[in-house]
Amino acid sequence: MSIKKTPSGWLADIQPGGRGAKRFRKTFTTKAEALAWEAWLKTQINQTPEWLPQKKDTRRLKELIDLWYKHHGSQLRSGKDTYQRLLAMATAMSNPTADTFTAAMFASYRTKRIETGVTANNMNREHAYLRAVFNELRRVGEWAKENPLRDLRQFRLEERELSYLNHEQIKILLGALQPRQTNTYLVAKICLSTGARWSEAEQLRASQIKNNQIHFTKTKSGKNRTIPITQDLVDEIANRPLKGFGMRLFKDCYEDFRRCIAILDIDLPQGQLTHVLRHTFASHFMMNGGNILTLQRILGHSSITMTMKYAHLAPEHLQDAKRYNPLLNL
Repeated sequence: MSIKKTPSGWLADIQPGGRGAKRFRKTFTTKAEALAWEAWLKTQINQTPEWLPQKKDTRRLKELIDLWYKHHGSQLRSGKDTYQRLLAMATAMSNPTADTFTAAMFASYRTKRIETGVTANNMNREHAYLRAVFNELRRVGEWAKENPLRDLRQFRLEERELSYLNHEQIKILLGALQPRQTNTYLVAKICLSTGARWSEAEQLRASQIKNNQIHFTKTKSGKNRTIPITQDLVDEIANRPLKGFGMRLFKDCYEDFRRCIAILDIDLPQGQLTHVLRHTFASHFMMNGGNILTLQRILGHSSITMTMKYAHLAPEHLQDAKRYNPLLNL
């Protein structure tokens, strides 16, 4: 803080919050007026702290991401991958300071990514990751302001085509897999029998199969679930010619499945290679009269909203449209 004589009068140059905080400058005719204004300014700040703007946050976006990883991300199953993805995002946005990072900056980055062919779904995921960084930093006291991405809306996505295999396609697929490699055949059959994700079935250990049930652990949701299976499937797994690989029952066989699908006349939507098996289980479960709430528990969905995409396959789904439409009694 200083008050000094200048050609135009007495200049009061005050920075009450210290370096990086707002600076107040005003010129007066007399030194007494300058001193009085300085005293008044101090009183305002002491009595009303919010009157003084916060110091600028000069930390870089990557520093905030490092803090997120230290306090939260390192404990997530996919934390390392998410951390690397966040750092790549920060680099692409020139690693701005915390004070200059805005929703408009991210929106501009998002637009450029979309123009290069990145899908809207992927950009929504990146948006969610970065928004979560600021949310977690607020919870641990490392970020005091509002989340800069709080009001930025994600892209609205059209529902993707829900593809599943019919009975004939299931027979063709299993028939092609059975002589190729026992691992691939059994992993596919477990997925079709339980609705498991490919990775969940592929990484099974013998200890996870007990009393005609498969106990799935380390799932995507982080919650364990137990699904009954038939005695025939239990016997097939136990009697497989190829035995275990370390602690696991099966070796990696995704690529073998992909090669098999490539030579079969089965057209699948992009991104639904092995996931079509999970869709197939859920679709046939509903078509055979299964309960939607039971299906939610089998699939391990955290929200019924995720499971409702299969509801239209139920035999009675919206059948009242035929019974009560206005043309019925014409």
